[in-house]
Order: sequence, then C-alpha cells, then structure tokens
Amino acid sequence: MFATIITDFQRQWQIDALFVADAALYTEENLQQMKQLRWVSRVPGTLTAAKMLLENIPEQAFNDSAIPGYEIAPICSEYGGIQQRWLVVESQARKDADLKQLEKRLAKQLSKAQSELRLLLNQEFACSKDALIAAQRLSSKLSLHQLVDIQVKEVKKYTGRGRPGKNSSPIFYYQVDASLAPKETAIAVETKRAGRFILATNVLDDNTLTDDDVLSEYKAQQSTEPGFRFLKDPLFFTSSVFLNSTERVAALAMVMGLCLLVYSLGQKALRQALERAKKTIDNQLGKPTSTPTLRWVFQCFMSIHLLTVDQIKQIANLTPERQLILQFFGSPCRKYYLLS
Repeated sequence: MFATIITDFQRQWQIDALFVADAALYTEENLQQMKQLRWVSRVPGTLTAAKMLLENIPEQAFNDSAIPGYEIAPICSEYGGIQQRWLVVESQARKDADLKQLEKRLAKQLSKAQSELRLLLNQEFACSKDALIAAQRLSSKLSLHQLVDIQVKEVKKYTGRGRPGKNSSPIFYYQVDASLAPKETAIAVETKRAGRFILATNVLDDNTLTDDDVLSEYKAQQSTEPGFRFLKDPLFFTSSVFLNSTERVAALAMVMGLCLLVYSLGQKALRQALERAKKTIDNQLGKPTSTPTLRWVFQCFMSIHLLTVDQIKQIANLTPERQLILQFFGSPCRKYYLLS
C-alpha cells in the first residue's frame, strides 16, 4: 500500500525526489514496486539478515560520521533482489539510553524469574524425569537468565498425622533444586546491539548520496512527524469525516496538507519573532520558552469573543498575556483582534 501511494504521487507530480520512510516500508513487495524511485528506509531489526549483521559486525567496520555522536559502517546488500547499500549506524546517545533500558529489563526479568523459580522449587513431581523437564522448560523460557546447578532430589513423606507407625509406607516424590544465573552470551548480544540500527538506500553511488547524507535525510523525518501528530489530533476532527471515494480522500489529504503548511509557517514566524526580540512566553507548565507550539497558542486564545455594544466592537477576554503573544505576530493578526 505504501509503495503504491508513493509511486502514484511521483507519477502525478513528476518530481525526482528522494523518498524517506521508516521500517514499515521495507518489504520485498514494496521494494519491487519502487525500483524506479530513489529511496531511503530503515531496515526492520526483525529481519534475520539484519539481526545477524547487528550482532556480528566488528567494531573496526565503523567510521566516524560528520554528524556528531554517530558512527557508520557501510555494507552492500541485495535484499529482495534489489541491489542496495546498507548502513549500520551507531548512535552514542541512543546506546546510552538502550543500556539503561537493558539494566531495567535485567532487574525486572530477574524478579520475575525468581518468583517462577520459587514456584518450581515448591512443586512436587511424580518422577525425576518430570522434575528435570520442568526445570529445563523454565530455563529455556528465560531470555536473559538461566537455571544452573540443576539437581533433582528425592523426598519421602508419610500420610496421616503424627509419628508414622512401624508398618507405615512412605510416599516418594521429587523436587527440583536450582539457582539463577545471567545468560552472559545473550546479555553480550543485547549490549552489542545497543544504539545500533540499519538504514538502506538504492542510491548506490556514495558520491551522489554520501553515508552522512543518508543519515541526515533519515533524521530529517523528525521535523515532519510533529505535523502528522497535529493532523491526527482529536482537536483537528479528521476522524469525524467519512469519505467513500479515493478522490475525496485525496482532496481531504490536500486540504490537510495545506493546513499543516499554514500551521508550520505560523509557528516558524512566531519562534523567529521571539528569537529576534530575545523574548519568551509561558508554555503549558508555566515555564518560559522561546519555542512554543502553535497548538498551545491556539489553546491560549480560546474563549475570546467579539462583542458589539451600541455599534462599538470590543474583544472580550483579551488578557495582557494574550496581548503579549500578539505582539510577535504580524499586523494583520493584531488588527483581527482590534489592536493597532
């Protein structure tokens, strides 16, 4: 579906663009449909080839990127029958965050494994084989820990209360005795993969699109994602519009795109005006900021009304804080609120 939308867009607009997407685009079917397009995509970490590469690539393969905090290792690939360049990227900031998450996972999984081990140690089995199978099953289920020093002990007990008589026959059952230990190999793999991801492009000439350019283009997605969050926000009421033809869906998407363009231009103008004046306004938490979102400004201007009394127009609820914000917009905007 994604590839079809992209190819239709390129055919209608006739532009020679570089299409950048996340891992959802990277499938064999989509790559086949986009043979004639130039693209950059993230490679899903669930692919077998990607897993192998992230776990086994040597440290010597990485080169420092011109983008601070990143290292890149270029690799040739032919996934899906398409010749392409894979770039294994390591981000230091992300690596630090991933290692912290790994510590939390280890602590959380250790606590859960200890609870499951206690249940296993208290369980009674009819034979030693069943006890050993249960221990092995639990050990294999744990991803970052394992059972060690596994032993099966025979326990006898007598039925009934009090001291058993001379002719009483004991009942034998079996219990597991084991302890927990970390899976060093699995933890080493997770540690090595920390902070790494793979980007792919079908632009094979690294002079036309350098490794740093690929990373830079992929990172540029971050500037558009807030806009899409804005369009999907309930306050935009997009979900309340029902359309049953592709032409009307396309028209609505065009209108939404234009709205987002105007929104982005307004937000940029506000931030530039604040920067020039070296001023700030309060954000949602009441703290000063020079980079407010236009959505927050919209919310600040709710409950403002135009009143006409004796043919004289007045603006109600135009507080000093709101007048301060209007100083950083153009004169047409201030005129709309009857300000000079």
